[in-house]
Amino acid sequence: MLHANSIRILTGNSHPELAQDVAERLGMPLVPCTVKKFSNGETNVKISESVREEDVFIIQSGCADVNDSLMELLILISACKTASARRITAVIPCYPYARMDKKDKSRAPITAKLVANMLTVAGCDHVITMDLHASQIQGFFDIPVDNLWSEPSMISYIKRYIPDWKESIIVSPDAGGAKRVTGMADRMGVEFALIHRQRTSKAADAPEKMDLLVGNVKDKVVILVDDMIDTGNTLSLAARTLHDNGAKSIHAFISHGLFAEASFQMIDALPIDRLVVTNTIPQEARKAACSKLVVVDVSHTIAESIRRTHNGESISLLFDDSWEDRVSLSRAIGI
Repeated sequence: MLHANSIRILTGNSHPELAQDVAERLGMPLVPCTVKKFSNGETNVKISESVREEDVFIIQSGCADVNDSLMELLILISACKTASARRITAVIPCYPYARMDKKDKSRAPITAKLVANMLTVAGCDHVITMDLHASQIQGFFDIPVDNLWSEPSMISYIKRYIPDWKESIIVSPDAGGAKRVTGMADRMGVEFALIHRQRTSKAADAPEKMDLLVGNVKDKVVILVDDMIDTGNTLSLAARTLHDNGAKSIHAFISHGLFAEASFQMIDALPIDRLVVTNTIPQEARKAACSKLVVVDVSHTIAESIRRTHNGESISLLFDDSWEDRVSLSRAIGI
């Protein structure tokens, strides 16, 4: 029997498979709840068990229909708040509207900040997310935010499945990912490279090109790292640029595989060996459509962060070298 102030895990309709995996790793069932729509499109939520004085974690990723997923999350938070939950943590593996994190032109909204305000007003006490598009989004909140990293899982995969990874070079397709690739390169003890992306003219519809700005990829195993893939244009430009610069092989590692407008036939035709994404977004249907797509499970990272949050333990210890070694060992023995 669950005791008072125990972990209770809820989920909406965005990614129930991930929520189930997390619950199984924690050794507990999901709280039964129904999230559906009325005939006029309004979202209806029914939580079938008491969450009074419990530590509630709501797992809801910003995927599929992002607006529906966000409204489901807000209503679930509000329902738990009015049901007297002791603490409510929104676990958002892929943060919605993360790319709208700054005012880059006149009259542009900062929607990532609006989402932060909505979560707080709904009654959220804590947010756990993964691989934010921009780290400053954490500053949009007046409540604690833990930004998890998929980097240890990615490095574990690289060391297991890319035999010549010690001769590799970590590449960012734009300057914004420089911190990400330099940190990853330091942990692996390899070199890094940066690509510069620009339009060929000032016209809005002008074609784009990429040039290798820092590093040499000739005859090297290239590990291309980015935080998300949507249309696939960045991946396509970067892969062809690296191939033209003499890369021996190219392996793309992307945190969030949105694939909203990406063509899987185009991805299969690219000069890459594999495209590795995490399961922060459901990928099972897409794996059948793309022969190069590989999915890395991050449910162990999310589950451990939930356990540590509940017990008041450090989250940062999840991302030291010893944690990476433990992840590799647990996968090797099938845990």
